[in-house]
Amino acid sequence: MAADPKVIVMGEDVGTLGGVFRVTDGLQREFGEARVIDTPLAESAIVGTAIGLAMRGYRPVCEIQFDGFVYPAFDQIVSQLAKLHYRSAGRIRLPVTIRIPFGGGIGAVEHHSESPEAYFCHTAGLKVVACSNPHDAHHMIQQAIRSDDPVIFLEPKRRYWEKAVVDPRPLPDLVTGSVDAVDAAGAAVGLHRSVVVRAGTDATLVGYGPTVRTCLDAAEVSAADDDRSLEVIDLRSLSPLDLGPVLESVRRTGRLVVVHEAPSNVSVSAEVAARVTEAAFYSLEAPVLRVTGFDTPYPPARIEDHYLPDVDRILDAVDRSFAF
Repeated sequence: MAADPKVIVMGEDVGTLGGVFRVTDGLQREFGEARVIDTPLAESAIVGTAIGLAMRGYRPVCEIQFDGFVYPAFDQIVSQLAKLHYRSAGRIRLPVTIRIPFGGGIGAVEHHSESPEAYFCHTAGLKVVACSNPHDAHHMIQQAIRSDDPVIFLEPKRRYWEKAVVDPRPLPDLVTGSVDAVDAAGAAVGLHRSVVVRAGTDATLVGYGPTVRTCLDAAEVSAADDDRSLEVIDLRSLSPLDLGPVLESVRRTGRLVVVHEAPSNVSVSAEVAARVTEAAFYSLEAPVLRVTGFDTPYPPARIEDHYLPDVDRILDAVDRSFAF
């Protein structure tokens, strides 16, 4: 916001309160009410206004307070935001970033723990990304805002409290939006690139957002208890998918387990499984397995632990893979 006066933040309680999760805390004091805007409780109006602002040269960043609140804005997102660039033959660009806290695990009430990513991944014209750690949260949001495409930016709400040392310095290519983040080894990472976050040789785990940490925990337990080396890949970008590292990994390990909180039916994991089967069928030693939420509405908070993928469910899938 300091670098680009055309970047504005808008959403319910993003200003005075600093957002429900305090992500925008202090921004209104620093940049004023004209750039950090507390909106009415009207998600369709928030996104519709952002579309108009983007057409006039601004870069709006919209916050949807909780994942389950995005549906009133769904028509604006899929019918207008996603299609105007194509409809105008490229003359109109809509650099709108829509931040959505998503997923469960915080003991919230109904409509506050959903995983709506598949709806947006299915929509041509939208980019969909999900950060999983403080480093990516810092760098990917800047990449998303600088992108000339509309970006659905998914933030795993149960990972908000994780802390890490983050190098805030932008890399030289930050302005272009092509590359501005670095992985643990110091290599540059673009917004739409997947990353190997733990090397392994025996099987591949793929996750994104909140489940990356769960996959890493499962890999730790598997190494200690079963002497298995599990490779963990963070997809980071859900649309477009970068399956290059996944395919390279599967060709070495022969086994793949995909993990996410959303239901399995017509999901990101289904797409990953289909593409990997098409491209690396003869490398697979077992079918691609999935560990996901169940095909039900998200349950009451007291039983959400039974719904969410955990270490035991992931390791059970790994065992089933080795049983083939």
